[in-house]
Amino acid sequence: MGQTENVEKTPKTSWFEGVKAEFRKIIWPDQKSVVRQTIAVIVTSVIVGLIIALLDWAIQYGVNFLVDLHL
Repeated sequence: MGQTENVEKTPKTSWFEGVKAEFRKIIWPDQKSVVRQTIAVIVTSVIVGLIIALLDWAIQYGVNFLVDLHL
């Protein structure tokens, strides 16, 4: 198995200080990028919803057709 290295940990001060330090490292996207990505998610969701609705309709039609075939 692999060897574990002795990694020095930074001293723990406060949980809130650690969270604050991590939030300072975040690179926030600009508004234009967020809007583009939001539109892409909405369009993709609508397209996938339409595909699922079409498949649901086709399967339901097929099941109803088979049920109505009086053997």
